Amino acid sequence: MDEISHYVTGLDVGTENVRAVVATVSESGKIAIIGYNEGKSNGMRKGVPANLAGPAEAIDKMLEEVERMSGRDVNSAYVSINGSQVLSTHTEGMIAVGTAEHEITDEDLNRVEDVAVTGRIPANRDVLDVIPLEYALDGQAGIKDPIGMSGARLEMRACVISALTPNCENLKKAAEAANVATERLVPSAVAAAKAVLTERQKENGVAVIDMGAATTSVAVYEEGDLQYVGVVPAGSNNITNDLAIVLAIDPETAEEIKQRFVTGDFDNEKSPVIKVGKDEKTFNRKEVEEVVKARLDEIFSEVRKKLKSAKYDQRLPEGVVLTGGGAKMRDIDLFAKKVLEASARIGKPTGLDGVAEAIEKPEFATAVGLAMMAAEDAQYNAKPAKKAAKKPAKKAKPANKESFIKRLFKKF
Repeated sequence: MDEISHYVTGLDVGTENVRAVVATVSESGKIAIIGYNEGKSNGMRKGVPANLAGPAEAIDKMLEEVERMSGRDVNSAYVSINGSQVLSTHTEGMIAVGTAEHEITDEDLNRVEDVAVTGRIPANRDVLDVIPLEYALDGQAGIKDPIGMSGARLEMRACVISALTPNCENLKKAAEAANVATERLVPSAVAAAKAVLTERQKENGVAVIDMGAATTSVAVYEEGDLQYVGVVPAGSNNITNDLAIVLAIDPETAEEIKQRFVTGDFDNEKSPVIKVGKDEKTFNRKEVEEVVKARLDEIFSEVRKKLKSAKYDQRLPEGVVLTGGGAKMRDIDLFAKKVLEASARIGKPTGLDGVAEAIEKPEFATAVGLAMMAAEDAQYNAKPAKKAAKKPAKKAKPANKESFIKRLFKKF
């Protein structure tokens, strides 16, 4: 049996909820879930921090149960980032590496990546990831990994994922105020894709649609690589708010109606009356469905526009995979299939060890994907030496929870 080499944490910071997953990673790279939790978010608007105290306190409170369950202090994590400011850009770069006999090294790849990124991404944006799509050596294109090959001129075509620097920094500060260092920021749809997609789907062509409370993120994969990322500034909370306004009810009742009575298959005949609550308030089903359908039409029409701008509309053999809390609506995949004119299914994390059954849900896809990415990066960057260097002791979290706000302002 493999011994556990380290621990990883995925922290999904959303507008409505925060979720975390802690996993162990064996020497062979296999992960097992040992802790998880979700809680209400605060201080976030459309995927970005509106203040620091709100999300920091929400993260801190939610992680208490995670730490009790896992028996580990969570001091660092891979963190999700969202909002319409997250986008992808296709760039190209070319360098001269020497004579035709020169063998390509990692240093050459780093140089051509710098050329492809520098000057192409505005100074007010942070580069979250650079995905090499294709290399070319002396005009020979279609190369995935040129290490060890010989050539004098190296070219690269890449997909660069970036986000506004202030939003990145504020998200990191919010996590830091909860004593969590951000190891890496990852777009939520990209993290969800890690948890729910197969290599075959990524190779053939597929899109992940992560339906959050205030945003809907899109990530497109083809030929095994991430090709596009985009965000629609609307989500499942917009549906709830529309119902609350039109029916003149509180948001809690509107959410109950949405979850219990609304389905994405609006063509089926159902009872014309909806009854909710102890006093059995009645609502006209047709009116409810008209409100929900109008908002869903808007969201998925915007998603389709994103796919068209990326030139992937009706060009995805594997269709779309829906994740996030919004994907819990019954038959939402049927509605997506109709509007997008592509096959659609609900994506859930599966095949995990440990206490994973409770988080095999679409809303946990991002947090699980973040933990999986952390585990994969740790394995990739691990040194081959048999004896690992001794890691510094983890810093214990302050015991006095009542002084949270005081600690926050002391830091900043």
